[in-house]
Amino acid sequence: MTSTTGRLFRATTYGESHGGGIGVVVDGCPPRLAITAEEIQRDLDRRRPGQSDITTQRKEADQVEILSGLFENKTLGSPIAMLVRNSDARSEDYEHLRDVYRPSHADFTTEAKYGIRNWQGGGRASARETVGRVAAGAVARKLLAEAAGASVLGWVSRIHNIEMPEAASQGSSFALKDVEASPTRCPHTETAKQIEAAILAAKESGDSLGGIVTCVARGLPAGLGEPVFDKLDADLAKAMISLPAAKGFEVGSGFASVGMTGSQHNDPFTSGADGAPRAATNRSGGVQGGISNGEELLVRVAFKPTATIASEQQTVNREGEAVTLAARGRHDPCVVPRAVPLVEAMMCLVLADHLLRQRAVGLL
Repeated sequence: MTSTTGRLFRATTYGESHGGGIGVVVDGCPPRLAITAEEIQRDLDRRRPGQSDITTQRKEADQVEILSGLFENKTLGSPIAMLVRNSDARSEDYEHLRDVYRPSHADFTTEAKYGIRNWQGGGRASARETVGRVAAGAVARKLLAEAAGASVLGWVSRIHNIEMPEAASQGSSFALKDVEASPTRCPHTETAKQIEAAILAAKESGDSLGGIVTCVARGLPAGLGEPVFDKLDADLAKAMISLPAAKGFEVGSGFASVGMTGSQHNDPFTSGADGAPRAATNRSGGVQGGISNGEELLVRVAFKPTATIASEQQTVNREGEAVTLAARGRHDPCVVPRAVPLVEAMMCLVLADHLLRQRAVGLL
């Protein structure tokens, strides 16, 4: 089972949803990077369950323990091992799923591949695995800031059929405080109110909703990525689609580009204040030919409605017998607000890896 991402900046996650804990080992981080446990905890706090009425009510402090790789709040260059212990797992809530395959979940496919599965909360297929990604992403975020002056910010731009106005959705002026002002993580006030009402209505009816997270990286240098298989947008696509419930990815104008002509879609170059080429528009989303062009890197990730719902559904058990299932337990009626720090983490991990790869060839 592959649990590692990255080439030079590598993150390997471990643990199951209802096991002793979830964690990550970060390898390849340069030495002397100043980072504290509090900085890592800040990102974990944004991911943790039980934040509001629109998320799962599982109560986890998600307190990070740094086991190795840091000394006096600086990285040593050795592997950074981090652990978050599970404290509110209720495995008995999943007893009724021991021999049942939940619709659109990973139960059947995991068992088909490995011949065994952890039915307590989904095991490695659970979104709880992403604790390790967020912890690693916090280290990558600090590396991007220190080495390149770059920052990464995500927000909810759509839930179900409720979408931010197009002019606001690009978000070039959004700050973290704008995103965190609402439990929906939508920085547009009126849209956030509609989204919150829709999620609560879905929760009340025993159903779930999906949506879109938009994420932007600012301050990136030109030159990150490669022109063939390891294109920056290709690596970002793989990273984002590896997230639980992620079903779609686009960069810049994305699928909307099919409705444009070449003259409408092309980004003309101008000369910047420093004399370097700058794109006058950004329909490319900051990537051209698989390589960053120095503009804002803008991506969107689509998440399906939560697969586990309280309404009755038809499925089968291991014996192939028809079963009516109404799942019990604690589940997000919409995963999208809590997916924002996950998208940020995966973007940070990909960008940190490509930053080190560009540095390795002597061009940073």
